[in-house]
This record gives sequence, C-alpha cells and structure tokens, in this order.
Amino acid sequence: MIRRLAWVLVAAVPAAFLAVFFVWPALSLVTRGFHDGESWTLAGLAAVAGSRRTWDALVFTLATASAATAITVALGVVGAYVLYRLRFRGQSWLRGLVTVPFVLPTVVVGIAFSGPHPVAGIVLAMVFFNYSVVVRTVGALWIRLDPRQAQAATALGASPRQVALSVTLPSLGPAVASAAALVFLFCASGFGIVMTLGRGQYHTIETEIWFQTTQVLNLTAAAALSIAQVVVVTVSLWLTNAWQRRSQAALKLMPETSSTSAPVWGRDWPALLLTGVVILGLLVVPLAGLVLRSLRVRGAWSLDGYRRLLDEELVGAISTSLVTATGAAAIAVGLGMLVALTASRRPHSRTGRSWLHALETVYMLPLGVSAVTVGFGYLITLNRPPLDLRSSVVLIPIAQAVVALPLVVRTLLPTLRAISPRQIQAAQVLGASPLRVLGTIELPALGRGFGLALGFAFATSLGEFGATTFLARPDNPTLPVLIYRLFSRPTGDNYAMALAASVVLALLTAAVMVAAEQARPREVESW
Repeated sequence: MIRRLAWVLVAAVPAAFLAVFFVWPALSLVTRGFHDGESWTLAGLAAVAGSRRTWDALVFTLATASAATAITVALGVVGAYVLYRLRFRGQSWLRGLVTVPFVLPTVVVGIAFSGPHPVAGIVLAMVFFNYSVVVRTVGALWIRLDPRQAQAATALGASPRQVALSVTLPSLGPAVASAAALVFLFCASGFGIVMTLGRGQYHTIETEIWFQTTQVLNLTAAAALSIAQVVVVTVSLWLTNAWQRRSQAALKLMPETSSTSAPVWGRDWPALLLTGVVILGLLVVPLAGLVLRSLRVRGAWSLDGYRRLLDEELVGAISTSLVTATGAAAIAVGLGMLVALTASRRPHSRTGRSWLHALETVYMLPLGVSAVTVGFGYLITLNRPPLDLRSSVVLIPIAQAVVALPLVVRTLLPTLRAISPRQIQAAQVLGASPLRVLGTIELPALGRGFGLALGFAFATSLGEFGATTFLARPDNPTLPVLIYRLFSRPTGDNYAMALAASVVLALLTAAVMVAAEQARPREVESW
C-alpha cells in the first residue's frame, strides 16, 4: 500500500504540471467557443461552422496532411528496408542524416522549401520533416522480424513479391499504421511550415487559429477551430489504434543482426536507387540550397547576412533561444523521467494495466493539441494572481517543455520496458527491496536514454515556434520568431539575415541531435 501511494505521488508531479500549464489554458480557450461572456451558447460555434473560410482551412488541412502522409509512408517504407534490413558501409551515418530533418525548426524547413508553388512546397516540406518518422518506426520492427517465416514461404515456392505481400508487409502493418498516425498528426499541425510558405493565401486549422486570435481577436472562432482540430486528431488516432488492435499479431522478434543481409544488386537496386534519390534530392538538396541562398546577397556572393548576425538583435535572439531551450529541456526531461518510471510499472491486474495505459495516453495529449492553442491559452489564464506569469522569464520554457514532454516520454519508456521481468524478479528473490531494484536496475537503464531524451527536448525547444509566437516579447524574441519576422518582411537586408539565421539555427539543432544520437541506447529506435 505504501509503495502504491509512493508511485501515485511520483505520477502526481507531472500530472499537476500538465493540469496547470496544458489542460487549464487549453480548456479555457476552448470553452470560449461555448460562452459569449454572459451565458453558454452554441451560436458562436454554429457561426464558425457555417463560415466558408473555416471549411477551406479544414479541407486544406486534411488534403495536405493526407497527401504528405501517403507520400511519406510510401517513401519511408522503402527507406526502412534499405537502412535497416540491408547491411552496408556508412549505413549508421545515413540513419543519422535522415533523423536531422525531424528536429529542424518548422520555420527553417519552410524557408528551405520556398520557391515552388506554395502547395507543392508545403507538401514537400511535410514529407521532408516526417520521412525519418516512418523510416525509424518501421525499420525498428523490420530489423527484428524473424526471417524464418519469409524463408519458409520461399521454400514453398513463393516469389519475392508474394513473400513481401503475404508475409513481410502484414507483419509490419502495426508499425506502418503507427508511423502513419504520427506523420498525419505532425502534418496537420505544421504551423511554421504553412505560415512561412502559405504567404497568407493558404490556411490550415492551426494557422486559422492564429489568424482569429491575433488579427481579428475572435476568441470564439479560435476556440471552435481548436475543438475541430482536437476532433480531427482524436478520430484519426482512434481509427488507427482500432486497426492496430485488429492487425496486431504475435510476432517473434529477433536480435538486430539476425535479420540483416548485404544488398543484392539485381533484387535491391530499385529500393537503393529510390532511397538514394530521396536522401539526396529531398533531404540534402533543400538544406544545401538554403546554405547557398544565404551566401547570395543582391545577386553576388557575400557573407553580409552572416556579418549581420553580430547585430545585437540577432545575438540576443540566439542567446534567448539557448537559455529558454536549456530551461525547457531541464523541465521536460525531469518530468519525463517521472512519467517513464510510472508508466513502466508492471501491475498484475488488468485494471492496473488499463490505468497505466490511460496515464501514458494522457501525457501524449500535447502532441494532439495545437501549440498555438496552448500559447494563446496562457495569455488568457496566466494573467492574474496567483499565477500572473505574463512578464515572467519562465513562461516560454514552460510552454516549450509542454511541447517536448511527449517526445521525452516516448524516448525514455523503451529503455525501461526493455528490462527483462526475470532480472527484476531475480533481484527480488535475492532480497532486494523495491528501492534497491529502482536504484540498481531501473535508474541505470533510464540513464542510457537520458542523452537522447535531453537532445530531443533541447532541439525541439530550440525550434519551437507555435506557442512561442504568442509569448515572445517584441524586444526579446527567440531565433525562430525573429527569423519569421525577417522572412515575412523580405526588404533590404532582412531576407539575407533570415537565411543566415536559418542556417545557424539548423546547424545548432543538427549538432545537438548528432551528439544525442551517439548516446542512443539500442532499445530506442522510434518515437
């Protein structure tokens, strides 16, 4: 009983944090969609539902997210085969390379894809951003599939195509569905990408929330759109989870090395060629193009954009970003460790397991709610005692920590769940107390994922744009906010400075993730 109470208290700390800094602000904004200041009503919601602008934003959100998800999954499954199922030199470096786009700030990705038609640029930027999600999620399962099922099918006369369609792809179904759900979720909330590339002509639900709150001060419309976004995300995840439960099979997983093989050129050249084209054309070329464009000022090669980084405003923005990201990472990792320790318990009862599953789901909620909703929710809730934080330096790190927390939990949990129950049982049989088991087995395992979790939290916070847009003070913006301001007014030297600052921000986030990848435990491969 005492041990159970102790774990309840451990879980209560991050729960209280989310209740105050996520649930309360988000609900406060959403409830304004049903309240006109005097009474509860559906009039505002009905007005928004009947607006052509609302439906255009909803259709554009679903269309671009669906198109980007389909393309990303198709390309990512092939990439997972090449980077995880095959074995060749330089493979680990390529895995690290495809990870970098995922942690790049969305505003930087948007600038990197500026040039083509806005809609094409938005979809391509979403694919660029999420390609590694599919590669790593599907590849993490593929590399551990038991190859004997495919070998048995081949021995019975099945062609390689039949083996792929009847054995391999059904086994990968849960991972593909999980990756597709995450990609759709990230695409539907690509605020920075659409804000940068949409040029005011194309709107998603999230950018429309920003427009209604900042441009026309229509909180009722913003609240109704927030509800619509939550519904879209919830329904998509519910359908995917239902499909996963029906498709989940008892897969016998093997060590990583047992399922890999050297490429066979006659069989694997299409997959190798397609993956090479994707990595080079979709991942490398846009980033290289961003660097080259940052070196061209008024039609000539110049470092003027980088020289202007010494301007006090830009130096201050870099300093602000680093300080806030450090604070946000510390908060997110500290809370994430408590969540991971709690969610990794192994209760014997079915009810206990259900409660833990629900608890883990609750901590994933920030992935499904617009950071714009959270950011503006802070302005209307944390503006009076006892929590008047409008002018506090901790408000932006707190908002960024809320955004980063789900990724930290998804990074730390696999390291704890990889602990064999027999190891814990053996320690208990030998007389180890629960506290001793925690200190000698679970905490060291948790420490193996600490570096990667810290890297994800820092990189995510460094590039966070949605909530920070509302909270950053005009005289002290973060680097992503300043880049957007410069890029939205591309006159004089603003455009050159925006490109140069984007390169610096991209290099910072990439360096953080490269360092974090070196600390990645083998148990952690997907999000």
